[in-house]
Amino acid sequence: MGDEERVRDFQRKLYQKAKQEETFRFYVLYDKVRLPHFLRESYKRCKANRGSAGVDGMTFKDVEMYGTDKFLTEIVEELENKTYKPQPVLRVYIPKADGKTRPLGIPVIKDRIIQMAVKLVIEPIFEADFEESSYGFRPRRSAGDAVRQIKQKLQEGKCEVFDADLSAYFDTIPHKELLQLVGKRISDKNVLHLIKMWLKAPVMDNGRLTGGKKNKLGTPQGGVISPLLANIYLHEFDKAVNREKGVFCQCGIKIIRYADDWVLMAKRIPQSALDYLNNLLKSMKLKLNEDKSKIVNALEESFDFLGHTFRLDDDVFGRRKRKYWNVEPSSRSQMKARDKIREYLRYNGHKPPQDVANDLNTITRGWINYFSTKGVTYPGKAKRNLRYYLRGKLMRYYKRKSQRKCKLYNQGAFMVLVSRYGLIDPTKYAFG
Repeated sequence: MGDEERVRDFQRKLYQKAKQEETFRFYVLYDKVRLPHFLRESYKRCKANRGSAGVDGMTFKDVEMYGTDKFLTEIVEELENKTYKPQPVLRVYIPKADGKTRPLGIPVIKDRIIQMAVKLVIEPIFEADFEESSYGFRPRRSAGDAVRQIKQKLQEGKCEVFDADLSAYFDTIPHKELLQLVGKRISDKNVLHLIKMWLKAPVMDNGRLTGGKKNKLGTPQGGVISPLLANIYLHEFDKAVNREKGVFCQCGIKIIRYADDWVLMAKRIPQSALDYLNNLLKSMKLKLNEDKSKIVNALEESFDFLGHTFRLDDDVFGRRKRKYWNVEPSSRSQMKARDKIREYLRYNGHKPPQDVANDLNTITRGWINYFSTKGVTYPGKAKRNLRYYLRGKLMRYYKRKSQRKCKLYNQGAFMVLVSRYGLIDPTKYAFG
């Protein structure tokens, strides 16, 4: 049995135990975290996620030059001797579409591997508890599943939508309350200590260390275990919304949540429910972003969620005039794809055509796959827009490669790259 199979077999047993006994606290888990096959599987998954180097500058290539087995053996020894200490998290800033930046925390590779091992061990326990309405960063669930549920709720007549946004959620999760929630299921003090150390790890921000032991809020957005911890904390919120005979259920309100992005949907959302919502979030020490949170009547105006636009449109193809729920890539999502293509072509002026085709395919394939939820989304128009943009940008790209127009420009760069070098034509690419 390979490493992955052994890990999955153990996860199934944990999940079944947690599902059968809702109040059971798991107390012998640390010894699993330091098992060689768990750490090998963790290394494999961390490497597949790629990611930049942390504060020590070490990359996966550096690890393999050093010796992967030796590197993992040293981790086992540190965990066995309980001498492991996480290094500071490197803070980087990612540009957002609105011109602002999103802070990401990048742990060093060693910390990522141990976080992944802990995640592999404890995730099945909490998966047994999580609500069906939660979709983000969970096994065998995706943004497409959340989009499908929203469309279904709209078709059921739940067309009043509270489009919510939490203010800096990952940065404001209170450590004390989070650890208490983790402790409801995990009683292994060594695992809890690891999680606490990661929460308290200092942050290297522009060469200056901040945070540390005195820090009482936040989990780095970018850490391997952070999405699971974020879901554990918001699970209490999910339960409150879905509670039978609770305020929300009495009003027929349903929630669809993807990490810290969520919507409430009902035929009508009364102010009393929103007041209760604010009090609930206040008790959890969280806050709504008032500027971005709003109620939308989807029958009259569109709304965006997870990069998709939901809109009631006229069906122009049928004989009878009727309406249908159109779900397509949002304008902002289309702009992001074009921005990536433009940036790539701006800084890669001397690559062979095959490399250009391969690199552009990496951008377009992921984008198209994300928006190709079968039977739910209609990305045809957005695909045509992307094809038109690619065609124009490639023509200008090859025109400026030299003072004289190059052969690819004269021949029609887009079609040549498609026919000879395998460039994806967005209008003809099937999901896969």
